[in-house]
Amino acid sequence: MFKKVLIANRGEIAIRIIRTCKEMQIRTVAVYSEADKNSLHVRLADEAHCIGASKVAESYLNQAAVLTAALKTKADAIHPGYGFLAENADFAAKCREVGITFIGPPPEAIRKMGDKASARKQMSEAGVPVIQGSEGTVDEGNVHEHASKIGYPLMVKAASGGGGKGMRIVEQADHLEQMFALAKQEAESNFGDGRMYLETYIETPRHVEVQIIADQYGQVVHLGERDCTIQRRHQKLIEEAPSPHVNEQLRQSLREAAVKAAQSVSYVGAGTIEFLVDQECHFYFMEMNTRIQVEHPVTEQVTGIDLIKEQMLVAAGESLRYCQEDILLNGHSIECRINAEDPSNEFAPNPGTLTHYAEPGGRNVRIDSAVYAGATIPPYYDSMVAKLIVYGATRAEAIELTKRALDEFEIEGVKTTIPVLREVMQHKNFRDGDFDTNFFEKHLKPIPS
Repeated sequence: MFKKVLIANRGEIAIRIIRTCKEMQIRTVAVYSEADKNSLHVRLADEAHCIGASKVAESYLNQAAVLTAALKTKADAIHPGYGFLAENADFAAKCREVGITFIGPPPEAIRKMGDKASARKQMSEAGVPVIQGSEGTVDEGNVHEHASKIGYPLMVKAASGGGGKGMRIVEQADHLEQMFALAKQEAESNFGDGRMYLETYIETPRHVEVQIIADQYGQVVHLGERDCTIQRRHQKLIEEAPSPHVNEQLRQSLREAAVKAAQSVSYVGAGTIEFLVDQECHFYFMEMNTRIQVEHPVTEQVTGIDLIKEQMLVAAGESLRYCQEDILLNGHSIECRINAEDPSNEFAPNPGTLTHYAEPGGRNVRIDSAVYAGATIPPYYDSMVAKLIVYGATRAEAIELTKRALDEFEIEGVKTTIPVLREVMQHKNFRDGDFDTNFFEKHLKPIPS
């Protein structure tokens, strides 16, 4: 097992990794930007090293600075968390070159699944259902030709996309050039890659994903599915496990398809296969996230398995400790993302200093966070303040626990998504499990300022 792990991340996921490392008696190295010098992950790690200025390009995305810190501190491995360098195949390859273990899949698997257009082709060849779309990428010169074959409405999507960026819905041919240009510009800005592809637009889907973990010896297991349908502009706000949208037959098919997908690319580590499910319960591969997910705690709650620990073990060369029959799912878990955003102003980021912060507690309530009273939410990074995770014997019980915990949360100094999350928990359609990815547009009124 590793003796020392450098965490190439910040915020709540860095603390989440540090805590598991401590339980495994592994020393930790935090890296931080100038904006994060007073952050909690810096205080909790055994060592901490500044790697640059506040902007991500000069710190958390600075591969040379991260690798230099790892070599300087004699770290055995680097855990990238999620975001930043977590799905960067070049960085994973550089770790390999300098003899540091990258706690994640091999760079070859990251490349195959990181390019969304080629991943579609890979999944289709593996027998995993995919949405009808263009074969490979398209450009301004042939986009109309491909679109006419697919039909409208359709989606323009970034080949290197993720997190809802670089995507546009096109309702008719007259709008194609404008939406293509906007999506491409956003993709170039966020990913440095303007390659685009097209897919049929599924108008009222559910978003269901399956957690898998694989070792270096070809063994792959799933840990059930999560439902991520409650989103706004393709940004997830609430996740739960198991999904209230799938019957047992569909559930089994989704899980089998996820395992097949991972096997087809010789995957190693924790990963998530994301699917869209239409109103007729047909499902389609959307993408694979080759990293730990923001919403991994809900899977941990219903399985009792520490996914960060499993990542560490398989990265260190150990075989999976579980066969599929060993993994039992019990109860229901819900996660709410509490972000420093202003719901009355189109959910604009609302960075600032937390003048007061008090977390809820009690039975089956878990908080993953990296803040405290006096902490600052900087403008340079993700606006997450905390993740609220609850566990109940049933979905109804989990919803009531979530409502109670949201009411107990006290945050002052920045505006947050808590009012919206409360409204979702109280909405009849959510409570009945009768919703799709357009829930916000259909059912929620704008939150007044």
